[in-house]
Amino acid sequence: MEALSPDGGHLSEYDPARTQEMVHNSINLLLLNVYEDVCYCRLSATLTFSLVLSGAGESGKSTIVKQMRILHVNGFNAEEKKQKIQDIKNNIKEAIETIVTAMSTLTPPVQLACPDNQYRIEYILNLVNQKDFEFPSEFYVHAKTLWQDDGVRACYERSNEYQLIDCAQYFLDKIDIVKQSDYTPTDQDLLRCRVLTSGIFETRFQVDKVNFHMFDVGGQRDERRKWIQCFNDVTAIIFVVASSSYNMVIREDNHTNRLQEALNLFKNIWNNRWLRTISVILFLNKQDLLADKVLAGKSKIEEYFPEFARYTTPDDASPEPGEDPRVTRAKYFIRDEFLRISTASGDGRHYCYPHFTCAVDTENIRRVFNDCRDIIQRMHLRQYELL
Repeated sequence: MEALSPDGGHLSEYDPARTQEMVHNSINLLLLNVYEDVCYCRLSATLTFSLVLSGAGESGKSTIVKQMRILHVNGFNAEEKKQKIQDIKNNIKEAIETIVTAMSTLTPPVQLACPDNQYRIEYILNLVNQKDFEFPSEFYVHAKTLWQDDGVRACYERSNEYQLIDCAQYFLDKIDIVKQSDYTPTDQDLLRCRVLTSGIFETRFQVDKVNFHMFDVGGQRDERRKWIQCFNDVTAIIFVVASSSYNMVIREDNHTNRLQEALNLFKNIWNNRWLRTISVILFLNKQDLLADKVLAGKSKIEEYFPEFARYTTPDDASPEPGEDPRVTRAKYFIRDEFLRISTASGDGRHYCYPHFTCAVDTENIRRVFNDCRDIIQRMHLRQYELL
C-alpha cells in the first residue's frame, strides 16, 4: 500500500519513525520561536535597550539622534526651532570665514575671480574674533556675494585641504531664506545644523512599546575618555563612520587621515577586553557625500588607501537602484576595511552588522533603524543567555 508523507509526497513504504521525527522537529522549531517572542516581550517590558553612539568627530552621530527625535519623539517644537536659528546663522558665518581664510593659506593660494570683492573678505575676516555678533543685513550681502564669486567656489572645491563644516554649501545656498526675520528652520535645516558635541547626551524614545536610551558622546579625541561611563550595561554600540572622509584629516592634529582615525578607533573598541561581548552596529554614514566625491573624480580613494587599486566589488554587494558601479565599489571597500578588523579578531562573542546610511535622509534612517531593531532584540536576548 502506498502512503503519503507529511509534506504531501509519496512514500513507497510508510516510515512512522521518520514521520514522528519530522513532526517533533517542527514542534521544537515552533516552540523555540514562541519562546524567543515571550522572552523578548518579558524583557522589553521591564528593561531598556541602551545604545551608545560612538565614532570619530563629525561622523554624524548627533544627526542620528536628531532623526530619532523626528521619527519617534514628535520632532522639535516651535521654541526649539527658534533656539536653533542662532546656531544656523553661526554656521553661515563660520563657513564663509573658513573658506575666505583658506584662500590665502592653501598651496597654491586661490585668487578672487572679482578683485573688487576684496573689501568684502576684509569685512568677513574682521568678524572672526567677534562674539555675540548681531548679523546685520550687510553681513548677508557680503557673504552671499562672496559665495557667488568663482574664486571662493574654487576654494570651496578644495575643502578637503582645510577644516570646513559639512553643512557649508547647504546654508550658504540658503542665505536669502535664513536672513528673513520670520525664518523658521525646517527639519532638514535642524539636521544639517552643526554644533560641536561636548559631554554626554541621552535621548529616550519608544518604538512599538519598546524603550530605547540612546547616548550621544563627543567624538573628538579629548572627549573619548568620557565614553567608558556609557558602556556599562549597554545593549549595543552604534559606531558611526563618515565614509566620505577618506581624503580629509582630523581637526585635532591636521595630519591624521579621518577615515584611518575611524578605523583605528573601531579597532580599539572592537578589541577592548571590557567590550568583547557587546556587538557593534556599523553605520557607514555620509553615503551621499561619498557618492559626490567618487563621481567628481578629483580625489581618488587609491591616493589615500593604495589597496583600493586592487579591490574588486564583492559578490554580496547590493547596489542601490541606478547606483554607479564606481560608488558601489567605493562604499563596499570602506565596509570591508572595517569587517576585516572585526573578522580578524572576533571570537564569536560579538558581531559587527554594517549598514549604509545617510543621516540627513529621514527615510533612510527610518528603514535602517527598523532593520536594526531585530538585531538589537537578539543582542538583548544573547546578553541574558536566552539565545
